[in-house]
Amino acid sequence: MLTAYTADQIRAAEQALMARLPDGTLMERAAAGLAACCAAMLGRVYGARVVLLVGSGDNGGDALYAGVRLARRGAQVEAVLAGSKVHEAGLAALRQAGGRVRGIEAVDRADLVVDGLVGIGVTGALREPYAKAVARANQGPGLVVAVDVPSGVDASTGRVPGAAIQAHVTVTMGACKTGLLIDPGAGYTGRLELVDIGLGAYLPDPDVAALTDGDVADLLPEPGAESDKYRRGVVGVAAGSEEYTGAAVLAVGGALHAGAGMVRYVGTAAPVAQVRSHWPEAVITELREPSLDGVGRVQAWVLGPGLGTGDFAHELARRVLASDVPVLVDADALTLVSRDPTLLRRSAPVLITPHAGELARLMRVPRERVEASRLEHARRAAADLGVTVLLKGSTTLVAEQDRPVRVNRTGTPALATGGTGDVLAGVAGALLAQGLSCYDAGSCGAYLHGLAGRLAADGAPLVTADVAAAIPAAIRSLS
Repeated sequence: MLTAYTADQIRAAEQALMARLPDGTLMERAAAGLAACCAAMLGRVYGARVVLLVGSGDNGGDALYAGVRLARRGAQVEAVLAGSKVHEAGLAALRQAGGRVRGIEAVDRADLVVDGLVGIGVTGALREPYAKAVARANQGPGLVVAVDVPSGVDASTGRVPGAAIQAHVTVTMGACKTGLLIDPGAGYTGRLELVDIGLGAYLPDPDVAALTDGDVADLLPEPGAESDKYRRGVVGVAAGSEEYTGAAVLAVGGALHAGAGMVRYVGTAAPVAQVRSHWPEAVITELREPSLDGVGRVQAWVLGPGLGTGDFAHELARRVLASDVPVLVDADALTLVSRDPTLLRRSAPVLITPHAGELARLMRVPRERVEASRLEHARRAAADLGVTVLLKGSTTLVAEQDRPVRVNRTGTPALATGGTGDVLAGVAGALLAQGLSCYDAGSCGAYLHGLAGRLAADGAPLVTADVAAAIPAAIRSLS
């Protein structure tokens, strides 16, 4: 599992470690790791032009000492001193190794630019001359490596309130920072490289975490010798309408491919006909009124994809949410809940799966505010609504009160197409029915959905139904 921490958590761990080490040890370790990553990016160090963007803080010192190591290997290293002060010992060492101080125009000739402008303690928009230096580096011809975090990205939240370095690689020291995994900051990070400087024993519980293949494989239920369709999980799907029949088909398909022992589908005549023709495995109840009488027992519900938002849908949602099993609330059901918050007043677990606009409606805030601060709003919604929140987007977040927020890193832009969220709802709902908690079902569902999206796209335009079909291959790929 990849864990990440806020700036305050990292600084506290660094202080505890530095108290036990000679002065300068951490900077030496950081510079060695940074120089090794830079050398790997360059391929050939001798004769390469390396420009260091040097700020006033420790990141500037890391960049200078990394520059010393590169200069000793034959690189032409030039430092642009952007801060009001500089790490004097680092600058002296660079000059002794043959490095020089230049103006910002040096960036225009660089093979590699090292961003050491600001560190993890800086919040808010970059001021001049840092903002101009960032713009020049982003427009230049060289590869860009950021030290710890790209300058302009808030290390604790991922917010980007102004100009920011667009890094090809971010070399982060000691432990990953939260803002490197959360959009919009994640979009500026590039490839993430971690340099171990010895912080491990001093780190607290993580702020956020990202599952790996092994984590998901360990969480997924496996059928045993005594398993039957009931023990493997029965998921109910209340989705689709006369207008949106496809949503029902996709949600049921996601649930079936994610290993549900049985899918019980409830809906009106038009979506029932489509589900019946696509999925003969599903047990179907055609509804003429919004009642669950005679549906049979389920262990979790998926509620909302394409359901509509009229009176019929509202009453059906009320009855599903009045049950005593976990419910995944998606799409149109989120609209119903935003209009009638009393629907969420239940003791059984709830997993909501909004995109930014749907979460904004639930929380009565502008969508732009959610998009700019996804982590904050996912956490706040989980606490205020008493639910688990799966906030969909370029980096999907799963938030539950008093737990580290989980960040999904398997997503692909190919999934930004109609209907993929319906598949995700079915997948996560199936995992709920198989006994996973909302926290684990949401996290594993998003992970598998992302892997399946990659497999289904495979360099070609993505067809949403293929995402559901690729779920079993995504599960097999974990081993």
